[in-house]
Amino acid sequence: MKIKYDSEVDVLRITLKDVDIEESDEETPGIILDLDSSQNVVGIEILQASKRIDNPQAIEYMIAPKTI
Repeated sequence: MKIKYDSEVDVLRITLKDVDIEESDEETPGIILDLDSSQNVVGIEILQASKRIDNPQAIEYMIAPKTI
């Protein structure tokens, strides 16, 4: 997974899987889902990120422990 914030255009891009994007869908205004040929979500773009996220340049993430 890759997370990149571009301050020049104020877009946060989350790449879940590095594959060709077949189609993009904006069901919610400002949130674009990138889909592969099997219609799996492989990326997410958040437009006007600084208005939607407190600090898009300081993203935190957590990996939850596996449960058995």
